Amino acid sequence: MFGLDAIELARIQFAFTISFHILFPAITIGLASYLAVLEGLWLKTHNNVYRDLYHFWSKIFAVNFGMGVVSGLVMAYQFGTNWSRFSDFAGAVTGPLLTYEVLTAFFLEAGFLGVMLFGWNRVGRNLHFFSTVMVAIGTLISTFWILSSNSWMQTPQGYEIIDGRVIPTDWFAVVFNPSFPYRLLHMSIAAFVATAFFVGSSAAWHLLRGRDTPQIRKMLSMAMWMALIVAPVQAVVGDFHGLNTLEHQPAKIAAIEGHWENVGDEPTPLILFGLPDMKEERTKYAVEIPYLGSLILTHSLDKQVPALKEFKPEDRPNSTIVFWSFRVMVGLGFLMIFTGLWSLWLRKRGTLYNSRAFLYLALWMGPSGLIAILAGWFTTEIGRQPWVVYGLMRTSDASSGHSVMQMSITLVMFVVVYFVLFGAGLGYMMRLVRKGPKAYVEHVPEGGPGQNRTPARPLSAAVEGAEDGDNLDSLGKGN
Repeated sequence: MFGLDAIELARIQFAFTISFHILFPAITIGLASYLAVLEGLWLKTHNNVYRDLYHFWSKIFAVNFGMGVVSGLVMAYQFGTNWSRFSDFAGAVTGPLLTYEVLTAFFLEAGFLGVMLFGWNRVGRNLHFFSTVMVAIGTLISTFWILSSNSWMQTPQGYEIIDGRVIPTDWFAVVFNPSFPYRLLHMSIAAFVATAFFVGSSAAWHLLRGRDTPQIRKMLSMAMWMALIVAPVQAVVGDFHGLNTLEHQPAKIAAIEGHWENVGDEPTPLILFGLPDMKEERTKYAVEIPYLGSLILTHSLDKQVPALKEFKPEDRPNSTIVFWSFRVMVGLGFLMIFTGLWSLWLRKRGTLYNSRAFLYLALWMGPSGLIAILAGWFTTEIGRQPWVVYGLMRTSDASSGHSVMQMSITLVMFVVVYFVLFGAGLGYMMRLVRKGPKAYVEHVPEGGPGQNRTPARPLSAAVEGAEDGDNLDSLGKGN
């Protein structure tokens, strides 16, 4: 298919499914914490604006959570179907870590999710708030275990290789491997930032259409405070993450920088733009800033950064891709910081909700956090190549050995099904966003199990109180 071999198709298939999947957990992590904050503020202040926002975003959370679970299950099965040799080699490490995620995080979320989504008038306020907090904590615990497993593949430690298989010898070292703390913090903050811009974009959309309500203003205000505070923190965390990567995966840093060779003892320049050419072993049309590469990556003006030519050609990541994916992530990060600073300036002038130029920027920045997350994951995963477990197992040795025809057919099927199914789900979620928050009317539930007020399925939470005949049947129509 398109001149690609079976391993390349397997990699594309996994990249495609994880790219879809990662969008949902990122928003789920951010929205769960956002909902906990909203409900906590409502309980403390009795300001019904927070209550109205809670009910509005809980419907969107329900749809997003459901799609995240489905896409995650599909992705997990690929470890056995397409990457069975990897599972055989490293399953003694990755299997238990993913099991811990199910036992601690997924069960916690599942146990309290029903109370959170359907228990507003069925349990006490404190118990309901506790359930919301537990769901939020569950999403963070899930992030902990998933990032631990993936980080071990980047910087493995705490193991022995016996009979061609990885055997854990120190679980503390396995879980808290060298890159894990940085990657956990980086990803968690990314989820909060992505959610903030999603919420802020939704508010800007309504304000631009003349719907200026206290709920909409509060959405924009909270989102921009989050962007102002957290986006710069993410930049600092990213710097520490980069230093850790330089120590443990220098080839990845060289590929990200498009840096091929050092000249004498000269400091390393920063290549802002260029086109890395893997065959010619150089970065064409490079726009460089002297000394800046050394300053950013080593925090000195005289130390050099490792160059790609210091590594064997077969051990080099694809610089052409990671060079640009990294710059997309960083560029969007700076734009997020700018958006937060602009919002502060407008807030002080009292024009935050009236500046159409800013509102259009906030609107278009809606997907920026998710795009940055995807770009960051491409940088991380492609930068790890040609290793599936860094320094231990090559990607070419990890696949199940399927034929090109088999991988081509399944890839096409995934693309078609994902775009239809999740496209419909995303469309429905955006329909909910376009409705906007409204004043919540308190009511007393009637009937018991099986009656009108008891939802029959989890995603029914997104339909409670829907207007104009909207229901989840619209998912089948692609609306």
